[in-house]
Amino acid sequence: MSQAAGGPLKSVGVDFLRDQNTRLHHTNDYTNSSLIVRRGDEFQLKVTFSRELKDQDKITLQLTIGENPKQSSGTLLSLNARSGQEVNRWRATIRQTNGKECLVVVTSPADAIVGKYLLNVKTGPNIYQPEKRCIYVLFNPWCKADSVFMPNDDERAEYVLNDTGYIYVGSTKNIYGRPWNFGQFEEDVLDCCMYLLDKSQLKQSVRKDPIIISRSMSALVNSNNEAGVLFGNWSGRYTGGTSPLAWTGSAPILQQYYKTKKPVNFGQCWVFSGVLTTVMRSLGIPARSISNFASAHDTEENLKVDIYLNEKGEKMNDLTSDSIWNFHVWNDAWMKRPDLPKGFDGWQAIDATPQELSQGIYQCGPCPINAIRKGEVYLPYDSKFVFAEVNADRVFWLVKNVDGENKYVKLREETKVIGKSLSTKAVGKNTREDITMQYKFPEDSAEERKAVETACSYLNSTNLGCCEITPPLEPLQANLQLGIEGETALWPGNPIDLNIVVKNGSAGAWTVDLAASCQMESYTGKVEASLATIKQTVQTEGKPVIQIPLRIAPETYIKALMAVEDELQVKINIIAEVQETGEKLTEELALTFQYPPLRVEMPETAKINEDFKCAFIFKNTLSIPLENCKLHVEGLGIFRMETFDQGNVAPGNIFKSKIVCAPRKTGMKKIVAKLNSTQVKGITVEKIITITE
Repeated sequence: MSQAAGGPLKSVGVDFLRDQNTRLHHTNDYTNSSLIVRRGDEFQLKVTFSRELKDQDKITLQLTIGENPKQSSGTLLSLNARSGQEVNRWRATIRQTNGKECLVVVTSPADAIVGKYLLNVKTGPNIYQPEKRCIYVLFNPWCKADSVFMPNDDERAEYVLNDTGYIYVGSTKNIYGRPWNFGQFEEDVLDCCMYLLDKSQLKQSVRKDPIIISRSMSALVNSNNEAGVLFGNWSGRYTGGTSPLAWTGSAPILQQYYKTKKPVNFGQCWVFSGVLTTVMRSLGIPARSISNFASAHDTEENLKVDIYLNEKGEKMNDLTSDSIWNFHVWNDAWMKRPDLPKGFDGWQAIDATPQELSQGIYQCGPCPINAIRKGEVYLPYDSKFVFAEVNADRVFWLVKNVDGENKYVKLREETKVIGKSLSTKAVGKNTREDITMQYKFPEDSAEERKAVETACSYLNSTNLGCCEITPPLEPLQANLQLGIEGETALWPGNPIDLNIVVKNGSAGAWTVDLAASCQMESYTGKVEASLATIKQTVQTEGKPVIQIPLRIAPETYIKALMAVEDELQVKINIIAEVQETGEKLTEELALTFQYPPLRVEMPETAKINEDFKCAFIFKNTLSIPLENCKLHVEGLGIFRMETFDQGNVAPGNIFKSKIVCAPRKTGMKKIVAKLNSTQVKGITVEKIITITE
């Protein structure tokens, strides 16, 4: 009898059955050669031995996670495949043996630690370490017992598996989707998430809890603490990094961070949100990017945002510490909340944009959106801040200089302008879904007023009397309305040509002191330039409509457009005071610039690993030259982000950039391109191509 037939049993190989396991675990899209599984579901391994198995042979699978694995902390698991005995609710069982091979089924609990496990096969004194012995264990939205379980298949396909989408930007009256490649399956992205988990220094035992992990990731996606992923910059100047407007997706950011282990320059809110969506989906936690229009940043926790205007109607940057962003983007992550009273499972708001400190660092959430809706702002985490973002009141103040001292006159208080059109990409469709009703009751409904009162009752304990419910204003005597008329679609290089309009609904004879200002602002409400002011006294007698022309030559605003690398908006503030009644009226309006389109030419379909051509064409139809044009393009599963330097493009001129690429994955793939220049920023286009075998 040969020694091999009766010698000590040794394992000589492990087949991780990657194709079969990853298909069953919905992880086959990850660009990663290791086995990736989701907790709570079984997976199979085929183990090969040095000889045929006998009944008395001992086979133990050893799984370890973390630096210093111990049985007591559940980070060292010895699973006896013969007895199939449970260890910390993990189990390994031999399903079948065939000569020198055996099929082992491994089951993990639905609350297993999420992370990177290492596998050894122990047969008596012999320990075998397979090559590529890593097994990644992720959250499992398909498993009923997992706290991130999501029952609807279409929703899982969107919030876990979709690697492209849109982030909504613009302003309340002009919302548009910016294509964003989440890229959670791209090379190094999952490894970067694992690196962030280690960097979080969370104990292994809590790395099973989506509440703690999502809070921790909201802190690590910004670089303000612990040197996290992205460095935020709202200065309008981005030398030494990439302008926030140039990014087309998260993968290049996470790949660069993973390679250098240094914060990536630069991010603003939609970039932070895009990256956080990617990190959550990559780990298996369902997530979506949420845009809130007219989003309040209430620094004093009093549910009021104070805006100060001078006597010309210009917004005063130095006095205004609270701000209203045209839009702000954060995230929702899906999970149960066993730490809270009943009724708060489901979507939780988390935010990686560094705005306010929470427990000493820049992190925000998870905070149940149902708590925001009901005004239950005593619940963790950061519910007061999120509530204010969607529910604060806006107060306009006129600052008058009286004998060298500032005197503040309250112009008006608005309860319905903050937190508009909360938006996210619809499930399974490339359209915008309005989810405002998930965050707040309809304005002025009894439930909405109650939610605000509830929130105020919790705020008052810290800031006494800060947030009294305002009684409705007395009806105005002089029935006047303010507004603007004219070409509201602005093309860079054309004059801004508008009329300030005063409508007199009462046919009364009034003397009106009018002040109007036209300023350029960034999306966070920061004034970059003052373009024009009007001060005039008008008589309404016999005139149902009075028009005052406001004309701004292109050279007046082009300088401001060129001075910063951000997209700017034109904001018009009008203040009117009726001499006879002392009434004060204000109106604020925003105008956005329009751009010529960027076009993509490419086939509708292509074959895997075969070259196809993709061309990007742009014609400058504006009356001004565009300087320092840079085209950024990215196609997930086709090519990494590339930048083409196009130099200057004169009026009427055309440029064409070509890229030849061979797709690496089948399915529907999206190519996103973005053009930035000194004068205009953020011209975006996307195109879908179907890749077949």
